Amino acid sequence: MPQPDLTLTPAGPALAPRYRDRPAALPRSPYLRLFTHPGTRAFTAGNLIARLPMGMFGVSAVIMIAAAYGSYALAGAVTATGLAVGSVTGPLIARLVDRYGQARVAVPATAYAVLGHLVLLLCVHEKAPAWALFLTTAVTATTPNTGGMSRARWAYLFRDDPDALHTANAFEQAADELCYMLGPVLAAVLCSALFPEAGTLTAGVLFLGGVLIFAAQRSTEPPVAPRTTAGSPLRAPGMAPLLAVFLATGAVFGSMEVVTLAYVDGPVAGPVLALQAAGSCAAGLLYGRARRTARLRTCLAAMTVLMAMPLLAASTGFLPALAAGLLLAGMATAPTMVTGMGLVQRLTPAAQLNEGMTLAVTALLAGIATGSATGGWAADHAPFASFGFLIPVTAAALALTLCTATGVGRRTRD
Repeated sequence: MPQPDLTLTPAGPALAPRYRDRPAALPRSPYLRLFTHPGTRAFTAGNLIARLPMGMFGVSAVIMIAAAYGSYALAGAVTATGLAVGSVTGPLIARLVDRYGQARVAVPATAYAVLGHLVLLLCVHEKAPAWALFLTTAVTATTPNTGGMSRARWAYLFRDDPDALHTANAFEQAADELCYMLGPVLAAVLCSALFPEAGTLTAGVLFLGGVLIFAAQRSTEPPVAPRTTAGSPLRAPGMAPLLAVFLATGAVFGSMEVVTLAYVDGPVAGPVLALQAAGSCAAGLLYGRARRTARLRTCLAAMTVLMAMPLLAASTGFLPALAAGLLLAGMATAPTMVTGMGLVQRLTPAAQLNEGMTLAVTALLAGIATGSATGGWAADHAPFASFGFLIPVTAAALALTLCTATGVGRRTRD
């Protein structure tokens, strides 16, 4: 029988502590350390389930409407209407989330939005008049900003640990890229392999189920802050110039997508374009391991340089070169967005954090819409094949110029 280990204390001999009784060390990976906090795994799982449909609804609606009405123009106009109305209602929904809490607002708002998608599905199935489609898609604009609510939870949990918050923001950006990379693919497969409405049905079930799981995690939900009279976060110093930078940055993403699809013009266009999201996802995870963040101006400068890679590659006419160029260009996306969202969190009052981040997303969406339209015009009127790739480079340079001229983030030490 082994003898117990003894140690001398002022009170006499006593049993020595055993190493196996000591608490286990924290994981070395900063990402694994995020999920040692109670409740983070559950709310992250629910949020990822809810976020995946964000990349499915648009593609599903386009396929569903085009199959029933034989018009991609109608399909694009209907989805654009939903996006436009959402840019108005999104900040209002986020303001309610800040005022009354995530669970109390997100669940009914999601249920109402899913109901709108189902009514749209029925209208399409019955080939209702076009005006009914536009009216119905406006109902879906109550969709809450699930990514913003998740970032708000991390900001609350790690409000005193900026390094951990930086890692959490990088994880969220990588999750965004992954969901927007997988969502359209899943929607296209469902709509083509089953029936045109399958994508919308699946997205609705995932969206509502994910939000219910997310909202049930009350231990990590930020407490409702006292009602503020500060007005819109737009009034926060530095916020308006930052949103202008987000607008120009969104134009980079929107134009690159349309220009690439037009240039490749074939079944491999989707996989080639997905390389940009893959590069962004990888760069975001690496950036999250860094101990400090770069300046937003530095990230935008890198984006401007890297966005020239697809232009140079496309001028060769060699498709693998374009694929490599898009992969490199994507590596500037996540660090820029992580740094920009970190600035939003620092500039926005804590009581208005959801609204502030939703304003940033709204600016991005407006930029994406503008970039898509500009990229489409460039693709139709291109004097040479790679002409359209000038648009993303120009938009990135504009974002850099706005950031430099306005001094965005200078006082907050981004």
